[in-house]
Amino acid sequence: MNLQADKIEMLLAAHKAPARVWGGRLTPRTVQFHLAPAATTKLARLEALTEEVALALGVPAARLTRTNGTLSLEVPRADSRFVSLTELDARLRRDDGLRRALGAPGTAILGLDSEGVPLLLRLSSPEVAHCLIAGTTGSGKTELARTLIASLMMHQKPRDLQLALFDPKARGLAPFDRAPHLLFPMVRDPAEALARIGYLISEMERRDRESIERPRVVIVIDELADLLQACGSELEARLARLAQRGRSAGFSLIACTQKPTARVVGSLVKANFPARLVGRVASADDARVAAGIGGTGAEKLAGRGDFLLVVSGQIIRFQAAQVKPEEIAALSEPGRVESRHTWGARVAARLRRIK
Repeated sequence: MNLQADKIEMLLAAHKAPARVWGGRLTPRTVQFHLAPAATTKLARLEALTEEVALALGVPAARLTRTNGTLSLEVPRADSRFVSLTELDARLRRDDGLRRALGAPGTAILGLDSEGVPLLLRLSSPEVAHCLIAGTTGSGKTELARTLIASLMMHQKPRDLQLALFDPKARGLAPFDRAPHLLFPMVRDPAEALARIGYLISEMERRDRESIERPRVVIVIDELADLLQACGSELEARLARLAQRGRSAGFSLIACTQKPTARVVGSLVKANFPARLVGRVASADDARVAAGIGGTGAEKLAGRGDFLLVVSGQIIRFQAAQVKPEEIAALSEPGRVESRHTWGARVAARLRRIK
C-alpha cells in the first residue's frame, strides 16, 4: 500500500496535479487512499486522471470520492471478500439496541458501510417508505434484494410482515417461493401481476380507511423494467398509486431494475422512490436516473455488491451482505414460523372476501 501511495503521488505530480496521500482505509472490496491536493490542484483535474492512476496501479478502475470533507482515491482490492448476512446478523444480535431495531416491522439489514459500520434500512420511516434497487448484470442487485427479504424474515413473523413477490423471469426470487411470509404465491405471469397489484390496491384502500398499518406488507418486484414493458402504462399507473398512498397503510415497495433509463422507468421512479440502492450501472446518465441526483459515480462502482444508498440527499457507500441458498431454505422450514398452510388458508379467505 505504501508503494501504491508513492505511485499515486508521482503520477499526479508528473501531470501537474500534485497531491499528498496522507492516509487511507480498507473496506471489504476496496482500498481508499486519502488525498490532500495542493492549493493549485483542481478536483476536475484529479477526476480526469483516474484512468491513468488505474493503469499505473494495475487495477481495473479508480474512483475519486468525497465523504465528510475527506477526498479519497478508491481502487478495488485484489483480495476482496464478501459480507455474510448470517455473520453480520449474529454480530448485530449481540447488541440489545440493534436487536430491538431489527424487530421493528420493515427493518432490514443492508451490509457494511465504508467504515465497517452495519447499515440498516427501515422501510417504515417516512424518508424511506419505498426503495429502488438499480444495477447492471453482475452488480449484485438481485442478491441485495434477496438479502433484504431474508433479513426481514429472520426477525419478523408472518403475523407482523407479509411479502408479495413478483418475478417475471422466475429466477431471482425463486428461492423464496415457499416462504411462510408470502401473502400469495410468487407471481410470474404479467397478466397475473396486474390482477395481484389490483388486489393490493384494494387492500391498501381498505386499510387506509380503517387506519390499519399492520401487518406491514412489503412488495418486491424483480426486473421492474421488463414487467412494465410487458404490462404497459396500466401497471405503471397502479404501481404509482401503491407508492403514493401505501405508506400510511403499511405498504412498502421494493423494485429492482437493470435498466434505470428515463425512458423505461423515469416518471415512476422520479416521483415515488425516496430511497435508492444503486450498484454499478452502464453510464453516467443511468446513474443520474437511478440515484435521482448527478455526480454519484455509480458507473464506476466495483460491482458484486458494491452499492450506494441515496436517501434525503445523502450518499452512503456500502458493501451489501449476501445470503446463501441453503440459508434461505432454512428460513422456510416447517415449524420455524407460523404454519404456511394455516397462513395460506387465511389469505385465501381474505381474497374471497375482496372478490
